[in-house]
Amino acid sequence: MKKENSKKNRIVIKIGSNVLTRKDGTLDITRMSALVDQIAELRKSGIEIILVSSGAVASGKSTIRPKSKLDVVSARQLYSAIGQVRLINQYFTLFDNYNIVCGQILATKEDFATRRHYLNQRNCMTVMLQNGVTPIVNENDTISVNELMFTDNDELSGLVATMMNCQTLIILSNIDGIYNGNPADPKASVISEINPKKDQIEEFIQTSKSTSGRGGMQTKYNIARKIAEEGIEVIIANGKTDDILLNLISDPKTICTRFKPSKKAVSNVKKWIAHSESFAKGEVHINDGAKEALISEKAVSLLPIGIVKIEGDFEVDDIVKIIDTKQKQIGVGRIAFDSKTVEKLIGKSNEKPIIHYDYLYIDK
Repeated sequence: MKKENSKKNRIVIKIGSNVLTRKDGTLDITRMSALVDQIAELRKSGIEIILVSSGAVASGKSTIRPKSKLDVVSARQLYSAIGQVRLINQYFTLFDNYNIVCGQILATKEDFATRRHYLNQRNCMTVMLQNGVTPIVNENDTISVNELMFTDNDELSGLVATMMNCQTLIILSNIDGIYNGNPADPKASVISEINPKKDQIEEFIQTSKSTSGRGGMQTKYNIARKIAEEGIEVIIANGKTDDILLNLISDPKTICTRFKPSKKAVSNVKKWIAHSESFAKGEVHINDGAKEALISEKAVSLLPIGIVKIEGDFEVDDIVKIIDTKQKQIGVGRIAFDSKTVEKLIGKSNEKPIIHYDYLYIDK
């Protein structure tokens, strides 16, 4: 078997809807072509690329007019089913000009919900990369509705970046980065670097969402912060800027916002658990003593003596949220017992861990 490339040679590039569409909502083939040109150049330099691309729904909207007014879910399903075909065909044609083979992966949240599905998906992308195929990932909007939906492709790109042990995640939007004020204000400027452990910049985040996609800068910031804490550099940049990808790799002074990656090693299992909050089947409420131990720098498991109550009906190996006495979530973990067993163990000492350290992720 071919040895998998090291982390430093692999990046995820997420392209947002507003980058790939014109003002009239049609697909911007010229912009797509320019980005593919740059990706082909990066591949020549030995960098493996995983592309997370929005644009299916926007592409579908410009292709068909429904015979009658549709509800939000039905419209999204129709547009994405049609638009995804057009989008991937366009990518196939553009990459084929460089003799690059691309492959399509349509993902749902359920594909990340269990460790088995997670590993199956990782294996698929690994095999593609080993054979020189560029994965193009998008949410499967035809079936991803309501609780099954990702926040947007920013969340999906973060999951892919951690799953595939990438060095860098580049999120391309229609804005240069995170500003220290309103981007429309001439006095505002782009924050060039953010240290997730030290810098608190929530006050600067604009809460408005994009016109084509579901996300906004708040989502990008939340995802970028978490991914950087797991040791991956995250860059938010303007996808409509000429040669943006090449410049981001070669010129550190390129206008963008870079999230400084943590140097602390995080295991692959912990990375999966860190992004499993939305799959939680229950809650484990802990006392202040347990919280103090868990948020310390020591490797500590959650023991029954630190639990005050549980909520939900969960089985062995399900994901649960960990809640403190102020009703604040401080982490998630994979539970070692079912809910009925945990209920009987609450407050007891000299018992096995309810959540072992290896399967525990604490927000710090």
